[in-house]
Amino acid sequence: MAKGVLRLKSVEESLASLDDPERSLKRDLTAWDLAVMGVAVAVGAGIFSVGATAAANFAGPSVIISFVIASIVCALAVMCYAEFASALPVAGSAYTFSYATMGELVAWIIGWDLILEMLLASAVIAKFWGIYLSDAFGLFGVDLPLTIPIGPVDLEWGPVFIVGVFTTLLAIGTKLSSRINSVFTIIKVAITLFVIVVGFFYVKAENYTPFIPPSQPAPEKSALEQPLFGFLTGLEPTTYGVMGLLAGAALVFFAFIGFDVVATTAEEAKDPQRTIPRGILGGLAVVTVLYILVTLVVTGMVPYTDLAASEDPSLTTAFILVGADWAGKVISVGILLGLTTVIMVLLLGLTRVMFSMSRDGLLPRGVSRTSPRFHTPVRLQVGMGVVVALIAGLAQVELLEEMINIGTLSAFVLVSFGIPILRRTRPDIARGFRVPWSPVLPIVSGVACLWLMTNLTTLTWLRFLVWVVIGLVIYASFGYRNSLLSKRNVAAREAAAAAEGDRAPPS
Repeated sequence: MAKGVLRLKSVEESLASLDDPERSLKRDLTAWDLAVMGVAVAVGAGIFSVGATAAANFAGPSVIISFVIASIVCALAVMCYAEFASALPVAGSAYTFSYATMGELVAWIIGWDLILEMLLASAVIAKFWGIYLSDAFGLFGVDLPLTIPIGPVDLEWGPVFIVGVFTTLLAIGTKLSSRINSVFTIIKVAITLFVIVVGFFYVKAENYTPFIPPSQPAPEKSALEQPLFGFLTGLEPTTYGVMGLLAGAALVFFAFIGFDVVATTAEEAKDPQRTIPRGILGGLAVVTVLYILVTLVVTGMVPYTDLAASEDPSLTTAFILVGADWAGKVISVGILLGLTTVIMVLLLGLTRVMFSMSRDGLLPRGVSRTSPRFHTPVRLQVGMGVVVALIAGLAQVELLEEMINIGTLSAFVLVSFGIPILRRTRPDIARGFRVPWSPVLPIVSGVACLWLMTNLTTLTWLRFLVWVVIGLVIYASFGYRNSLLSKRNVAAREAAAAAEGDRAPPS
């Protein structure tokens, strides 16, 4: 078995899987579609809150530098994704890339982690969508109940509704969903820009000082609630100062997660060697500018100490503190639209990863069949839509929010370290984009993402390890024997043995 789990799926074998007529996706996404997808998944509710939270609790005005650091780390990882996707334009993102460089077991683990990331993210965002829908109606004087009783349980109908809508659209066609996504994304970016412009009229230069507040002891936390790095080293947790700035970078980095989802659509992109790098990097540039502008506004409107004194610091908090209460209604609409598009992109990414794993035989092959009419994995899309809707409508999935981050970062780490491996093993492959200064930048990217992972809580790491163990059990009991590579290897050995028997002299 030890040798089997290390088997690689060559680039040629991955590209050959595109020729399966029962499991083919339609190439109709442009660089614009991919860029909008990246903006759509990164610009959600977080754009109005994550900078304020990081400023209030960790970095003060220096959170602006935190965003710059986080965007650089994300850019390094995204460049690695762009090179892989342009060299291997097949669905599956980090799963597919790892299969070609590190072997089947690593590919399974990262695919399993991506399922965790996108399944939980879809459910968490859908649940928040329902809450913000009710809040948005409440701001305009309409009381909208969050739940409806169904027998002995209360079902949150909002998440079920929005997941159902986008599951249907994605089953009908990726291009149609992308067009609707573009409309929603343009509107929410326009709202964001409007809020930024208005907010700059309230900015006061004195609120940016001290730019890096002096370090202070952080509130006491239990061992499980501490970041893993602090737990292992025994360092006293602090806030503000240089360490606060770095902790702020770890927090705001998660504003940029989601660009790995764009890479899962590589098989549906036109001219992928060109469109994928342009789409991913273009989307990241737009998101970085938007987040930094919002952070400049929120830290310039009010002192960071006022944000720290509020229960739930956000851009809305800043507007209320300067007397512009009306902005809350505009921001609520922006949040609702923002979450809407995030759900769609995550549902798409979830099914594309599972589609790729199923096509390889690591999950049941039947679910990867695509519709002859729509060229989408309708059965898988609907099935996962039902699962996400039930989790979001019935469970307190928001308690597992940090699990999304660790799943994403583990994928970033492997993709980053995979670039030097693929450069060495397959220098002959045509690439539409190449990470500069390899292997230095990919290794820096992988190490930086590992450091960010150590800033997650010890409890998150324990939950993550439980998820990985469950995945290993499933792989050992099903995936190892049923993978197409395994069956091909067995068939090749049997054919070789038969040929050897034919050549043997008669006794």
